Amino acid sequence: MAEEKKSGLEPEKWIERYSDYLYSFAYARLRKEEVAEDLVQDTFFSALRARDTFLHNASEKTWLVSILKRKIIDYYRKKSTQNELNIFDKPVQGSDGTRDHFFEDTVHSGHWTDASAPKEWEKDFETSVESDEFYDILKQCMTKLPEKTAAAFTMKNMDGLDTEEICKELGITPSNYWVMMHRAKLMLRECMEKNWFTA
Repeated sequence: MAEEKKSGLEPEKWIERYSDYLYSFAYARLRKEEVAEDLVQDTFFSALRARDTFLHNASEKTWLVSILKRKIIDYYRKKSTQNELNIFDKPVQGSDGTRDHFFEDTVHSGHWTDASAPKEWEKDFETSVESDEFYDILKQCMTKLPEKTAAAFTMKNMDGLDTEEICKELGITPSNYWVMMHRAKLMLRECMEKNWFTA
């Protein structure tokens, strides 16, 4: 305990201080409760094992977040499969067996038709972004993305990783990455238009 006090770490207070924040951080990126919980627990265990490596150039919280980020990337890498890159070539169905309106063929083709072209958003974007409902719908739309695509989109837009690092972590080529990002944006826009802006 004396060593931990000397290092500036207080493991006995980690759960109380950081578990909610770390869980929210993980869940926002993984969208899976059990996985988020497991990774937070793994983060605490890893931090305990690596406490001798803690440097004072970061706060305790920042250090724990950096460990969790590594756990999330490792999770993405393990789940990553090349087969998912072909998901856009297949019709996608909802859990009830019907086609999900989110996945329309026009979106998959990468070209807009008159019927599927982006519409003018009818709501004030500044107001909408501040709305809890807006974020809830955006999160739901994110769950519609294939797992690897969601991983690439999250790593880029939430964690600020560069393209080269994302490709390396997910085992994809830059071409695959750009196709995935382009289609993710089209699919998210389609979903947000149908469920928020034109609702």
